[in-house]
Amino acid sequence: MSGASIYSLADTQAKQESAAWARFSAPGSLSEFCAGWLAILCGQVDRVAGALVLLGEDGEYSPVASWPDASHNLRHLAPLAESTLQQRRGVVEEGAAAQPGAASTLIGYPVEVDGFLHGAVVMEIRPRPEAEVQRALRLLHWGSAWLVAEFRQRAALRVEARAQRLEVAQEVLATAMQDAGLRASALAVANDLAGRLGCERVAIGLVRHDRCEVEAISHTATFDRRTDFVRLLAEAMEEVPDLGQSFVHPPLAADAVGGLAHATLSASRGDVSVLSVPLADDNDTVGVLTLERRREQPFGAEDLLLCEAAGELLGPVFAMKRRAEMPWTERTVGAWRRGATMLFGPRHPGLKLVALVVLAVATVLALATTQYRVASKVAIEGAVQRSIVAPFQGYVAESHVRAGESVRAGQVLARLDDRDLRLERARWLAEAEQMARRYRQAAATSDRAAMAISSAQEEQARAQLALVEERLARSTLSAPFDGLVVVGDLSQLLGSPVEQGKVLFEVAPLDRYRVILNVDERDIGEVAVGQRGEIALAGMPYERLPFTVRNVTPVSTAQDGHNFFRVEAQLDSASVRLRPGMEGVGKIEVGERKLLWTWTHTFVEWVQLALWRWVT
Repeated sequence: MSGASIYSLADTQAKQESAAWARFSAPGSLSEFCAGWLAILCGQVDRVAGALVLLGEDGEYSPVASWPDASHNLRHLAPLAESTLQQRRGVVEEGAAAQPGAASTLIGYPVEVDGFLHGAVVMEIRPRPEAEVQRALRLLHWGSAWLVAEFRQRAALRVEARAQRLEVAQEVLATAMQDAGLRASALAVANDLAGRLGCERVAIGLVRHDRCEVEAISHTATFDRRTDFVRLLAEAMEEVPDLGQSFVHPPLAADAVGGLAHATLSASRGDVSVLSVPLADDNDTVGVLTLERRREQPFGAEDLLLCEAAGELLGPVFAMKRRAEMPWTERTVGAWRRGATMLFGPRHPGLKLVALVVLAVATVLALATTQYRVASKVAIEGAVQRSIVAPFQGYVAESHVRAGESVRAGQVLARLDDRDLRLERARWLAEAEQMARRYRQAAATSDRAAMAISSAQEEQARAQLALVEERLARSTLSAPFDGLVVVGDLSQLLGSPVEQGKVLFEVAPLDRYRVILNVDERDIGEVAVGQRGEIALAGMPYERLPFTVRNVTPVSTAQDGHNFFRVEAQLDSASVRLRPGMEGVGKIEVGERKLLWTWTHTFVEWVQLALWRWVT
């Protein structure tokens, strides 16, 4: 090779290296940076046949830079790139080169930043010793640090840009919160965004009844909705909720979806740049934000991200202000519409499941029937309850039983002091004997008048004596039948006076009982003679005793603020464990009723009565 050729080749390599360093130092895009970096790396590694940089995320990776140029066939590096991405480590393989018969060595290295795989670098180098291969792999590892640094720097720039967008969006949100009224707030936001983003016009529309109505236009206090411009603006806004996405005209990418109404609006305004983003509240589009700029200053990706961030913050605010200004009828209809959308729309599966369960339960309650039973408090009483009273005024001498004890017929319960009666009996006995002697004396003298008087006085004394004898017999109080003493304890009253007629004991039989149910007045209409039921007593909670209703008294008694009617029933069979005075709960079976009626009739009847009371 001549010296001129060598000089020309060196000059070409120098120019290529200078161009690579220029792209690497001041890249216009990530692809230029990777291309410059790859060219510099391949210049440091001897005898490189080809190299490729693949970048992407979520399993989708594509080439962004190649060496020596894009026309060079590097498809044979694809398996190595796939293996490097899967193994996420440096890989060295022996493979065939692009030209048949030329052996080559393939090396690959992943590009990871903080555990996140961004891509891989693969390189084909001509045959060399193992040490040279390891050196090339180390150079690739060393050089990948520039890619890692670039990714981190770009991530930091994205975070900073996002923070700036959020700061601007929060300032716009503060502007929206300054005014209480919806229209004033929307106008203030439109004016603020027009000044911040250098827009010719900013408009805000709100969705009402599936249509978008223009609510505010920047630097315009009033406007006529019937004008062509406002109509075209509303049509462009309606494309956003209809398609569920933001629109930029002209589109940011050649394959981006454009809106026909946005294109029409842009043409009517002199081919201006138009940007529309949704105002969302809980995934529902409540409005649209539309911005216009001169065609010399089109909207970019940063403008789109900023406006979308502002839309996410402004949507709930405008929705809240609109709800506050709605009449209650419209708020009610809106709530029903939102509920129907959630229930029959494509989302909210949990709500749909709950609604199906509620519907199934309601259907069962409305169709199924059950035995309705009226519940009430219950008490056990003896079928016959005999009172033992004081036969005369006197004093308690003896007491042999107390309440709760069982007694037999004729068993002595208590005795009253009879000393005064005995003395009185002796007096009347002596009086009768005296009158008998007078009668005999008068008979001896045949004094008929004296005989008649003496006979009458003797009969009077005999009657008084019989009365005293009767009172003496009653001084001993005995049980009238076998039973249980339910009331009475005179053990602490020995020697105390008692009045005639005072109840000293009450005795009830142990083999015959009656059930007393206190039924609330709301349920007394359901109760009739002959109905059956069961009781559960506090002393026997696990045993159910059946009974039959025998009598419903028409008189009520007031207890705890409610009126109760006394219902008497007879037990089908008495338990040996029963005792008078036991209490519990009884339920009377009144017939079949719907489950829904059984659970709700008390409340429904209360509402009916309340309405009757309140309605004049």
